[in-house]
Amino acid sequence: MNRDQLGRLIGSGFGLVFVEANAGALPTGVAVPLRAVGVAVFLALVLLGRRRPQAAAESGGEPRGEPGGASFGGRYWLVVVAEVVAIAVGLAVINKVLHTPQATVGWIALVIGVHFFGLAVAWQRPALRLLGAGMAACGALGMVLAFCGAPAAVVALVAGIVPGAMLFASVWWSGRAVVAPGRTG
Repeated sequence: MNRDQLGRLIGSGFGLVFVEANAGALPTGVAVPLRAVGVAVFLALVLLGRRRPQAAAESGGEPRGEPGGASFGGRYWLVVVAEVVAIAVGLAVINKVLHTPQATVGWIALVIGVHFFGLAVAWQRPALRLLGAGMAACGALGMVLAFCGAPAAVVALVAGIVPGAMLFASVWWSGRAVVAPGRTG
């Protein structure tokens, strides 16, 4: 498994976590199928991620990801440490000072969204800014909804399920170029 595959595995894993952790706030008739779809999408992305570099090599091309492949060096760990600290401090404030625990999912999505801006720099992948902006916006909206007293299902959908789907879509999109480096769409 190369670094790009590992990065996609981490992204799809967190997509699954977002979906699974937040589906419980939805009605059972929606939550159960959504969880099953989340697992199926995760498994499909894992299988496709394992096949893609091999398929490119078999067609005579070299397995390629985007320029500036995922590097798990110092810059990456700096982003991760900042993310963990921000999540911990924010959760403490949300729960112990603001007493609005339903806003935690929004805070987590916001911080993870912002962390993609750091990864975009560390990995030289400007496209991650789009994912970061989308997730941060969902997180911010989820927090606003929570502070305004919106139902937990709405907050979970906006700040949990949608960001999970964004992560899945981003992993799928980033892997497309690996299979057919010469194709444009």
